Amino acid sequence: GFSMSIYDVTSRSIYLRWPKISGASSYRVTATAVNTVGHSLLAHFSDVTFKGTLTSLIPNTLYAIQAEAIDKNGIILAETQIMQSTAPDIPVIDQAYSKLSNSITVEWRAVPGATSYLLTAQDGDSFIETVVTNSPGTVTGLKPATLYRITIRSINSGGKSQPSPFRKAKTVLAAPVLSVSSPSCDSIAVRWKAVYMAAGFSVSLMRSDGLGRMLKENTTNTSLIFTNLDPGTLYTIKAYAWNINGIPGDDFTYNQRTSPNAPADVQVAFNSGALRAIVSWMPTEGALTYSVTASSGLLKLKCNTSSASCVVPSLQCGSEYYVSVTAYNDAGSSKPTDAVSLKTIPCAPVNISIEEDEPGHLLVSWSSVNFGYYYVVFVKSDDGLEAHCNTSHTQCHFQSDCGFTYFISVFAYNKAGQSPLGDVFNYTTAPCCPSDLRAVVVSSDTVQVTWAPVRGVDMYQTRAVDWSGVALCNGTATACTLSALQCNTQYNVTVYSFSEARGSNTSCASKYVATAPCSPEIKNISKEALSVVSVHWQSNNEEATYIVTARGEAGLWHCRSSGNSCTLINLPCGSAFSVSAIARSPAGQSLPSHSVPLETAPCCPNDLIVTQVTQSVTNISWSVGMGAQTYVTTLESPKGQAKCHTLQNYCLLGCITCSTNYTVSLKAISETGLTSSCTYQGYSSSACCPSGVKLYRLGNNGIRVYWRASEETRDYHTDLHGSKGNFTCTPSSGLSHCDIMEIPCGDVYTVVVSPVTDKGPKLTFCPKKIYS
Repeated sequence: GFSMSIYDVTSRSIYLRWPKISGASSYRVTATAVNTVGHSLLAHFSDVTFKGTLTSLIPNTLYAIQAEAIDKNGIILAETQIMQSTAPDIPVIDQAYSKLSNSITVEWRAVPGATSYLLTAQDGDSFIETVVTNSPGTVTGLKPATLYRITIRSINSGGKSQPSPFRKAKTVLAAPVLSVSSPSCDSIAVRWKAVYMAAGFSVSLMRSDGLGRMLKENTTNTSLIFTNLDPGTLYTIKAYAWNINGIPGDDFTYNQRTSPNAPADVQVAFNSGALRAIVSWMPTEGALTYSVTASSGLLKLKCNTSSASCVVPSLQCGSEYYVSVTAYNDAGSSKPTDAVSLKTIPCAPVNISIEEDEPGHLLVSWSSVNFGYYYVVFVKSDDGLEAHCNTSHTQCHFQSDCGFTYFISVFAYNKAGQSPLGDVFNYTTAPCCPSDLRAVVVSSDTVQVTWAPVRGVDMYQTRAVDWSGVALCNGTATACTLSALQCNTQYNVTVYSFSEARGSNTSCASKYVATAPCSPEIKNISKEALSVVSVHWQSNNEEATYIVTARGEAGLWHCRSSGNSCTLINLPCGSAFSVSAIARSPAGQSLPSHSVPLETAPCCPNDLIVTQVTQSVTNISWSVGMGAQTYVTTLESPKGQAKCHTLQNYCLLGCITCSTNYTVSLKAISETGLTSSCTYQGYSSSACCPSGVKLYRLGNNGIRVYWRASEETRDYHTDLHGSKGNFTCTPSSGLSHCDIMEIPCGDVYTVVVSPVTDKGPKLTFCPKKIYS
């Protein structure tokens, strides 16, 4: 569509622009004042013109502006309308002047319709603009002593008017920049740099509190000094420059305080315990802070405060300090006060030495110290008792006891007090010698030594010395066992006491102790008889008695001798023994010798029983023989021998001849082969059974038994056994048959013919016959 825009507005002109419309041959613009009757403006523009200016308008007036695009036939192709106000009228400057070096103030008459004004200060090609709302207005940011062209434009919502006719105005001189100091408590020095275009300067000074009179100086120089001022007082200094016309420039105001006077009535109090000084003084006018200086040679200690006292810490002992106080404020410092001398407490004595010049006496000595008038030595033992010594010399004597630790400190004194605590030395006297020494022989190579505890001992050393060397035992207990000693030897035993601080007390008494005899060595054991054994050993002790012991399950057997052998008697058979020997002397008893095994021959069985099992077999049984493992039994007669070797306690012997007398013997054999031969009562075998037994019937109920006798003088009897009864027949001596009558018929009988024995039961092993 067709539109129109405003790109600039002044008091009497409006500047327009619009786009090209196709077919248009010209453009017609009409501006009609909205609030003014009869005032309108008509302007025509060709088809190649797209900008237009409406002039001769009324300032500060609202116009309705209409634009029309017209073709060559006079037909309106397009139209648009906008509202635009003209700027206010051009202001007129009444005056322009400078009161400050960086600004110019402009006055003018107000312009109707103006909402603000644009002030412009131009210096050659550069300019500075400022928007203000009314008169007067000030342009700032200018250069001092510079000529400017000043113009003003009025502004409203429509735009800005054209610049007013210019006025020339020059800025005043810049203010001098002061550098102020107080070189002394009653003077102030003022300095400044030269000011451009300045012909002279004016400087005034006055107390800030308004008291006193003002001092004023005019000068062409760039410095001056005000004297005879009040110390520590705040003054206000004001300075400005003027040009050749006498027009003053900007002024510069500066507040400066004179430096304070030195404090008065300085007092120094010394705290000996904390090694510090408390310094106080009368406050001085205008002082903000104070500095206390304590000087001793090249060492300087300082203390700063805002009050009228200060603590100077970390003073050194044995020193003389010169103390002064200086007051400070923002102007500087006062002169230091006259120095006050301060002597501190002496330092703790050094090079302290402690000597036990003789047992029971301690000598304490030290080096003298600065400002030390006299000394006190404190000696405290570890049981809490304390002694002291006052002296003006550098040594003291004290009594001492063994085994004590003494804590020793030395102090120096002067009017300021006691020196600080220096090193606390401890001196430990030699430990006391052990008392109640006792030595007990434990074995042939071991002695146990005990004693009562004593003071000051960290460790005990027990020494046993003989001709061949030294045995040592170290420990903290009050007992020591010396082992690996030589048996049958006399030792010189001493217990020494040691402490880490003092070493050994070598004056302790000794005691002679003899060790127990050496253990004998059994060389041989010989059997002298069945229950008698001789023991032989190697003797290597003096004045010793030897005791031999055979130890077994059967008990203990002993023998003793002062030589090298003795005899053990009445040893039981079938027993195992461990044989050892010891030696005894007044010094004690040796360790047992190595044990040697001893075994006696096994015991013969107490009971032996021979029982005939058959006519040719005999059973022999016996009680157990102590210590026997196997047995050999033997029956022997002129007709032959029967033998049995067994682990049991019985044996069956065959090939026995009937009616024969035998000798009975037994050998008991131990596990190691020891043998005991045992003889018992003789044994006779049973009578021989008859042979050729035959049976003949006698009638219906009788039977005759025939046999052939084994011996002519032997009598026999016949036994008939059946289910219906048992029958016996004993014939007359010499007969070899026997009749048994009234035997029930219809039964089966067993018939046995056996010789008659003098004692004992009937023989049951003769042959049996069956009869029915």
